[in-house]
Order: sequence, then C-alpha cells, then structure tokens
Amino acid sequence: MTPRLILASTSPFRRMLMENAGLHFEAVAAAIDERAIEAPLEREGAAPDAVALILARAKAQEVSARFPDAFVIGSDQTMSLGELVFHKPKDIGDAENHLQILAGKTHRLNSAIAIARAGNILWEHVSHAELTMRDLTPDFIRRHIARVGDRAMASVGAYQLEGEGIQLFSHIEGDYFTILGLPMLPLLQQLRELGLVDG
Repeated sequence: MTPRLILASTSPFRRMLMENAGLHFEAVAAAIDERAIEAPLEREGAAPDAVALILARAKAQEVSARFPDAFVIGSDQTMSLGELVFHKPKDIGDAENHLQILAGKTHRLNSAIAIARAGNILWEHVSHAELTMRDLTPDFIRRHIARVGDRAMASVGAYQLEGEGIQLFSHIEGDYFTILGLPMLPLLQQLRELGLVDG
C-alpha cells in the first residue's frame, strides 16, 4: 500500500501542478501564521531564500504533526529585489506600486519545498528564478491592473506568469515550476527516491 501523500497547501496552482504530474495526494492547509514567522526573520536580516525554506518547513511540520503517518510536502515562495522583500499586495493601489518598483528591473523568486513525516524534515530544497520586467509606464500599469483585477492580489509580485502577466516581462531565467512556486523536477526525484511514485 502506497503511503499517504499530503500537500500542505490549498493553492490552486500547486494543486494543479501535482495533479498534472499524475500524483495522488490530499491537500490540507497548514495552520500557521506566516507573518508571525516572517516578521522576526526579516528584522534579523534573514535572506529571502532562507525565509521561504523556514516557512516551507513550518507548513510541512504543522500538517505532519496532525497526520504523522503521511509524507507531507510544505512549500513557500518569497520574492526579492536586492534587499527588498515583497509580500502579496493588500489592494489595487499596492499592486500598482509593486509593478512600478519592479518595472525595468530583475527580481528573484525563491521557491522552497520540504517533506516531513511524523514531524521530522526528511528533505528540503530551494530553487531560484530571475525575472526581468520590461519598462512599464504608469498608465500601462493602471490599465493592466484594471484588466486583471483581484488576481493581482493573489500573488506576491502582483502578476500571474501563466496569464496576462507574461506581457510584463522581457527575459526570464529559471523553470516554470519554480516560478509557480513548486519546483516539480527535484520534488518528483525525491518522491521517487522515497518510493512514493513509480521510478
């Protein structure tokens, strides 16, 4: 009997990636306060990729404590521009501000995964992607945000690369799965090594 596999997230994008890969799993939201974990880390000057990994671990361990026999996948993503770390926009004005700051610059997405069982971390990984946004006028940013609406508040960068957000970019380095927040290739390799998927 194949052990139970749980994704510690209800993100539709992460669920879609795992479903498309043919994985059999359940999705369970982690009961953690992400901002309470992030705030002291940011005050201490923790690197954005370290913050993503700590959050991924926390999600995996919290759900794993409730389902100790299952293998639990926790994941998180942070976005950084130099030393500046971004969070999901609070409203339309905040989303426009995000894009104004990012326009014409290269930012980094840090996507972390951790696998836990019985509260113990078995494996962890961080992947990076570098995205260069083209120069954008304030008028274009307003029109773009008006078109995408509330979807702009659903991601840390105020864009969805799998949708109209692709129009904002001039260059991308990194794989699609890392950008969507779940690096599938290293995850699938680890699941094969754990005997959770057919190798």
